[in-house]
Amino acid sequence: MSIHVPLPIPTHLDEASPPSVLSEKEQTLYDIVLEHFSVADYTLPNVNQEKAALVVDEKFWLSYECLLRYLRATKWDANEAIKRLEDTLKWRRDFGIYDTITPQHVEPEATTGKEFLFGYDTRGRPALYMCPSKQNTEESPRQIHYTVWMLERAIDLMGPGVETLALMIDYADKAKNPSIGTARTVLNILQTHYPERLGLALIAHLPWLLHAFYKLITPFIDPLTRLKMVFNPVITENGLFRTAVDAEAWSANSASRVFELGQLVREGWHGSQPFIYSHAVYWEALVKLCEERRSRMVAAWHRIGGKVGTKEWEVKVAVRDETMNVLADAENVLAENGQLQF
Repeated sequence: MSIHVPLPIPTHLDEASPPSVLSEKEQTLYDIVLEHFSVADYTLPNVNQEKAALVVDEKFWLSYECLLRYLRATKWDANEAIKRLEDTLKWRRDFGIYDTITPQHVEPEATTGKEFLFGYDTRGRPALYMCPSKQNTEESPRQIHYTVWMLERAIDLMGPGVETLALMIDYADKAKNPSIGTARTVLNILQTHYPERLGLALIAHLPWLLHAFYKLITPFIDPLTRLKMVFNPVITENGLFRTAVDAEAWSANSASRVFELGQLVREGWHGSQPFIYSHAVYWEALVKLCEERRSRMVAAWHRIGGKVGTKEWEVKVAVRDETMNVLADAENVLAENGQLQF
């Protein structure tokens, strides 16, 4: 029987852990960035003063982990981190993250399932699948809007302690690459405005002819991102691995497995999940899942204090615990009514 909806977010109760304690120097630099954005009369520079104050969505975005991602990306240069954060805040407005790029706007790009979110790797990172052979539109700004919208939804589906995603690109069925210009634009957005969001990029069924394309764009990919790219990963009955050596050396106590088969789609990736993209079913389910989760995260953020520098960890744990309590209550009701079998 086929499945047409995203998998639920794993709890990973034993594996999730809060952010590490900062060193004294790191804490000092973090405090500089936090204080900059926390002052009561803070406004974005070089922006119309009527719209320069931060809105709720922007304060929510400026989490403890977000500030740290930009500090790490700038090698702990507080002033550069502040500049990059402000550049991204302006870009998010100009690009339309909060208003223009809606599900209705990007849906025409989604009808064939050329990109979809499904499953999580062994570290709890959501898997964003890209299937270039299912391209259904001509190159346009909306194509880039769609990729960014899907990236934002992947972020919505990150559980406690998870800050990165797993990118899954399948070049089966004579898939074509986007133009160099489009590839550079997307790379620039990812590297500039989503630092430290890519955990791993798995590229399957890459024919030798397309290696030339990757050689052309490699100079535009930062060295750390290149290290996260894995071409033609190995899939066995034990799961998905980076290399054949990892697959052969794997044991139950090993951390080398990237995906369990139960979190992988069958088509193209030989997982055990019989996922088939049905737009009428999947799209509504994904939009609803993400909108409800984001609404609950914002509500939790407000309860915790609703300010810049709030920890994503605390917000996500609050939502996770709330979800588990709801499920437990539902099971108790079923058990009381004799409808639940143990």
